[in-house]
Amino acid sequence: MTTEIKVPVLPESVADASVATWHVKVGDTVSRDQNLVDIETDKVVLEVVSPEDGVVTEILQEEGAVVLGEQLIATIGAAGAAAAPAAPKAEAASAPAADAAPSKTIQIKVPVLPESVADASIATWHVQEGQAVSRDENLVDVETDKVVLEVVSPEDGVVTKIISPEGETVLGEQLIAEITVGGASAASAPAAEAEETTSSDDALSPSVRRLISEKGLDASKITGTGKSGRVTKEDVENFVKAQSAAPKAAPKASATPSAQVLGERTQKRVPMTRLRKTIANRLLEAKNSTAMLTTFNEVNMKPIMDLRKQYKDVFEERHGARLGFMSFYVKAVVEALKRFPAVNASIDGDDIVYHNYFDVSIAVSTPRGLVTPVLRDCDKMNFAEIENGIRALAIKGRDGKLTVDEMQGGNFTVTNGGVFGSLLSTPIINLPQSAILGMHKIQDRPMAVEGKVEILPMMYLALSYDHRLVDGKESVGFLVTIKELLEDPTRLLLDV
Repeated sequence: MTTEIKVPVLPESVADASVATWHVKVGDTVSRDQNLVDIETDKVVLEVVSPEDGVVTEILQEEGAVVLGEQLIATIGAAGAAAAPAAPKAEAASAPAADAAPSKTIQIKVPVLPESVADASIATWHVQEGQAVSRDENLVDVETDKVVLEVVSPEDGVVTKIISPEGETVLGEQLIAEITVGGASAASAPAAEAEETTSSDDALSPSVRRLISEKGLDASKITGTGKSGRVTKEDVENFVKAQSAAPKAAPKASATPSAQVLGERTQKRVPMTRLRKTIANRLLEAKNSTAMLTTFNEVNMKPIMDLRKQYKDVFEERHGARLGFMSFYVKAVVEALKRFPAVNASIDGDDIVYHNYFDVSIAVSTPRGLVTPVLRDCDKMNFAEIENGIRALAIKGRDGKLTVDEMQGGNFTVTNGGVFGSLLSTPIINLPQSAILGMHKIQDRPMAVEGKVEILPMMYLALSYDHRLVDGKESVGFLVTIKELLEDPTRLLLDV
């Protein structure tokens, strides 16, 4: 029996994905739930596991290939099928020579675009007219306002016509090039040559391409140590280290042109990464489509700091988790959401959707940018469960292991800019939510307490909310509730 391995179902906002890393090869014996391959989208890395014990009989998509949701990428057979793929491949190699199929023309079209994307543009052609190409070779990058789509060749052949040049605006399924597929002699030689001549940029995985763009590097100057000479993240990082060390090694050599360098004003232009484009679009959408307003307050953090100091060691010993501030923030937010249901709601067309559950998005800083994974059913969690949940999400974010499910949903967002030193800010709503709470740096300040001046650890709170749904009275009441609960954390335990 043969088991098909397919790309997981992608969310509506993700047009395609790419094969990041294969952890197995044809002929390998695998066990149930073993990770076979990492599939990378513009948001997360998905692990595809084996549903059964067996042997990998075929890998249809190599690393770096662009794939769609539910696309077949490999097959797994029973243990006795390990040697089966060898014979068909041998026959497939010899079959074209015997058949000498007549030439035919294949049309290369723009992929189907998502409903929310009106058009796209031709970003980069990786081939020229008259160039021989192999099956699954990347021909052109088509860029939309959300993602960059790689269009690959469906067959071995020769590019006979490029209809749409770089920079031209195109529509979904529009004809942009033609490939002529000839006999075996015309296709097999270029196919054998393809792995040798494929440009270094074509061999880059999306994650490596993003890293190169962020660093402003030239991919052709980086030596790849991966499979078939593929450039890996480690290669890019080593290249950056070597570059930064070079000026220190030869300071005298650079002394001569220093006057010229100091006399010039230079600038560097690099393309935005997929994630940065997505963040930019979502922030603009939030600013332009909501009546956003921000209200502020301040909170005395001394009661919580005293409580943490008293119980942090016992708490960590019993629960195996560090007692941080975030569990207090989340607990206070959940209680405030219960009292002010409009803040826990969202607008859907002309309807208001009130949520009877409490899924809180936690802003987490990762190497790829700021993401907001969701901590679900926070009202049913204790302090230790919240701390462990946030820590697990942060680790997954750092390692690029957050799943699509962990990134979707959420009724309210908590972001803590204080960890970076922010004293005051106006956070932007995370659509389709109606509000976001910004925490800030805890700073000692002189405060008037019962007619006397005391130095207290104070922190500003900022609540940005959609005024179409949340009134000023509700927003202020919501923020004051959080302030009162944080200044008297005993109320969180007594539910008063």
